[in-house]
Amino acid sequence: MLKPQTFVNDSGRALSGLRPAEPDGPLEGLLVLVDDVALPVGYFRVRPGGSAGGHNGLKSIEATLGTRHYARLRIGVGPAPEDVDDLADFMLAPMPPGERDAVAELMPAMAEAVECWMTEGAERTMARFNRRIRPAEEAPPEDPREPPPGRSGDAHLD
Repeated sequence: MLKPQTFVNDSGRALSGLRPAEPDGPLEGLLVLVDDVALPVGYFRVRPGGSAGGHNGLKSIEATLGTRHYARLRIGVGPAPEDVDDLADFMLAPMPPGERDAVAELMPAMAEAVECWMTEGAERTMARFNRRIRPAEEAPPEDPREPPPGRSGDAHLD
C-alpha cells in the first residue's frame, strides 16, 4: 500500500519505478484509489483500466507509467456545484458532514472490494461490487451495496 505525499497532479511520481512489461501494456498488481466527480456520493466503481477522465492525478500516473491499463477504484464525491468555477477548489474543500459520512460508510465494502480484486481479479470484483446508479434526482439507497433501480452509470466514466 502506498499513499503519495505529493500533490494530486504529481501522483505518478510515487510510482516512477513501475513499468508494464511492454509499452502501453497492462500493469498487473496496481490498484489506484481515486475520487470521482462523475459518480454520486455513496457509490464506488472498480475498473480494470481506462482513461484519466480529466482527473489530474490519473493523468500524472498515466504519464509516468506509460500506460492507462491499470486498475482503479473510483470513489464518488459527486459533481461540483454549478457556482464553482475551479474544480480544484471543490475538491480541496472539506466535504459536508453528510457526504463525508456516506463515503465513510463505504469503507468496509471498499476494503472487501480491494481484497476481492487482490484474490479474484478485476472482472470478478466488478461483477460483485459495481452497482447501477439512480438518476441524479433520486436519493441513493440506504445500503450502498444494494443495487438500486435506475440507469447504468458505466457509460460516462471511461
